[in-house]
Amino acid sequence: MDLFDIAGQFSVEGNCLDVQPFGNGHINDTYAVTCASGGGVHRYILQKLNSHVFPHPTALMNNFAAVTAYLRPIIKQEGGDPDRECLRLIPTTQGAAYYVDKEGEVWRMTQLIENTDAFLIAESSEMFADAGRAFGLFIRRLQGFDAASLIEVIPDFHNTVKRYENLEKAIAADKAGRAAGVKDLIAFARARKEKTSIIVNALKNGEIPLRVTHNDTKLNNVLIDTASKKAICVIDLDTVMPGSLLYDFGDAIRVGCSTAAEDEKDLGKVHFDKENFAAFTRGFMHGLGDGITEKERSLLPEGAMLMTFECGMRFLTDYLEGDVYFKTAYPEHNLVRCRTQFRLVEEMEQNAGFMHKTVEDICSEIK
Repeated sequence: MDLFDIAGQFSVEGNCLDVQPFGNGHINDTYAVTCASGGGVHRYILQKLNSHVFPHPTALMNNFAAVTAYLRPIIKQEGGDPDRECLRLIPTTQGAAYYVDKEGEVWRMTQLIENTDAFLIAESSEMFADAGRAFGLFIRRLQGFDAASLIEVIPDFHNTVKRYENLEKAIAADKAGRAAGVKDLIAFARARKEKTSIIVNALKNGEIPLRVTHNDTKLNNVLIDTASKKAICVIDLDTVMPGSLLYDFGDAIRVGCSTAAEDEKDLGKVHFDKENFAAFTRGFMHGLGDGITEKERSLLPEGAMLMTFECGMRFLTDYLEGDVYFKTAYPEHNLVRCRTQFRLVEEMEQNAGFMHKTVEDICSEIK
């Protein structure tokens, strides 16, 4: 694979001088491409999509192209800078949105947004709040887009009912012979079975709207301006699909409101960070503005608990199946991950009153 040849398939400015690995992503292969012309130096991001994680990469790219094309004129109309606040696909020399190489692998190129960084952990609650604003703004700007027109690149990704069904199947099959050692976790999941349908049924019954959602709202999927420390661009649009904003809110809270790492073995270190919850919620609500329904607002805390519970179930399912999906560093890795998520669910349940009151108070502030 000649990376210079791949980069040359795209309509870059000038001649390609350098291609280097870029970032710390674990799914796609990502490179920074440097080109030069009489007008100066131009840098781009080149990515090869992971066809194992995304078995329908061309459908993914159609989603990517449609959403970014919709966003850019809206950002400009609102007085923003589309080239800094939205990813822009660089077309191939043939005018296509992506390039397919001889092995059938799909490549794409976007602009590299200069003077930005991605953070795994927020440096402050203010940074986390501004990331919340960026994700809320992303959803608001796309509220006029026909979410149903998007392809589900990972079907039932946040269908918590099906995630629970998958767990029960894994318990029954017990392929790795591990079920007897996790009876407490199985009981924990079963005690919350009825809650798994809250968001799924609300969508099905039309109680909450189907929206374009990001579905991977980790902090490092928002680029932060290195000077102002403000969130400026939501990136990693591979999992953009139809869904509920409760998914995006909930997953961000799951990751950003834990006081410990996802695989922390000492559960005494795993707590629900109430300050970060309030910060992100405030930013998210300000980003959404009036683009949220009353029913969605009332379910925000449940979204946080359900996305955390869902993630715990996925880790437990994979553990019971013999660690076939998530990468593990040791035999109990998925088990440890599951315990941290379930512990966080417990703390969220204990703080449910605080979460609901915080949402109500923030809504009152915005009004």
